[in-house]
Amino acid sequence: MSAADGTGTWTWRRTWAQSIASPGRLAIGVALLVLSCAGLYALSLAVQLPMSDIEVYRAEGQAAATGGDLYGFTVTKWALPATYPPFAALLFIPTTWISLTALKITCVLVNAVLLALLIHLSCKAAGLRRAAYSAPLLLGATALGLWLEPVFQTLVFGQVNLALTCLVLWDLSRPDGARFKGFAIGLAAGIKLTPAIFGVYLLITGRVKAAFTSLAGFVVSVLLGALVLPAASVDFWTQRMFETQRVGKVWIVDNQSLQGLLARLLHTTEPGAWWLAAAAVAAAAGLWIARRCHVHRGLDLWGVLATAVTALLVSPISWSHHWVWCVPLLAVLIAHARRDAWRWALVAAVAVTFTARSMWAQYHKGTLALHFSWWQQLLAAPYPVLGLALLAALAWWTRRTPGAPGGLPDARRVPSPRAAGRRPAEAPAS
Repeated sequence: MSAADGTGTWTWRRTWAQSIASPGRLAIGVALLVLSCAGLYALSLAVQLPMSDIEVYRAEGQAAATGGDLYGFTVTKWALPATYPPFAALLFIPTTWISLTALKITCVLVNAVLLALLIHLSCKAAGLRRAAYSAPLLLGATALGLWLEPVFQTLVFGQVNLALTCLVLWDLSRPDGARFKGFAIGLAAGIKLTPAIFGVYLLITGRVKAAFTSLAGFVVSVLLGALVLPAASVDFWTQRMFETQRVGKVWIVDNQSLQGLLARLLHTTEPGAWWLAAAAVAAAAGLWIARRCHVHRGLDLWGVLATAVTALLVSPISWSHHWVWCVPLLAVLIAHARRDAWRWALVAAVAVTFTARSMWAQYHKGTLALHFSWWQQLLAAPYPVLGLALLAALAWWTRRTPGAPGGLPDARRVPSPRAAGRRPAEAPAS
């Protein structure tokens, strides 16, 4: 993933100089962010935000620090248990050093900063380097991005999704051959298992060294967890990681995975073999499409997004806040929009999908989600439907190799990260 907008290198020094030269734009960006944060604060006063997951993380850190039973407790009125590997519990120990109120405030502030970082990384990876280093644009985009449903839910629950997405995207954005590329992905998988699929993506796209480095990072996380918490490690890796029911009910509208979609479509709490078959097909097809994006088009970010969507689809449970990958998706769509009205309409449609909160607009208390009509199913599962549509579009787009007989004539390869120092070629149309 590299620059594709012909701007060459762009540094924070140039950003600072540009911000000083245009104080009006910077003031507008700051004002937008302040207004957005004020809106969040007013909402938190009107409707108490639970931030239940941060309480689980704090309890995990407490158990790790005191030698308690890591997988034997439940917290909050929803009786939530620990579901992450022991390595994550070690990282959560600092959450016990401050009061719960201070921790919740810190969590919101840190997630807002992480959103700005994710926007920056996404713009760089999409080739929007001028936007990536523009303080007014970053502030304004962060102000708007806080209201994307996956981002907002991350704030509401005090989740770690933004941190993990930043870690993975930063690692994948590094040049091929960079020292320890892939290691951060392995560590992310040690915190929450799903990022492990990006190690597979590195392997199938020919970056074997980086793939094995990600495996090494994962092994290090497992060994550290086993060294400090041996009993909890045995418990997790032999039993707890297979207990999907510990995470939650698969059929509720909160679950925006393929299993959640099928459960509601089939009106059953256990889609069973139907989901296993669909997940296997989606996993194989999604990774195949991701590889074609990288190998046939040289577009690593599209391959990364295809991999992320595949992981979200095939995971047994993908809560709506797991879909924070909508941020880099919107960035790459904007990068390819150019002056085409229909492409900007597509950007708007995707942005609306991730803002509309259609799954929450329906009355779904109790088991009502299992009795939705066909048109309610689309509203109840906007993210998996969009994810499947994205994979289908990428499969069609990469159906021929550029330059081959019958290939698409306007397709050009974006230079690899090693070519970022030279003047890049124009990005291909999407």
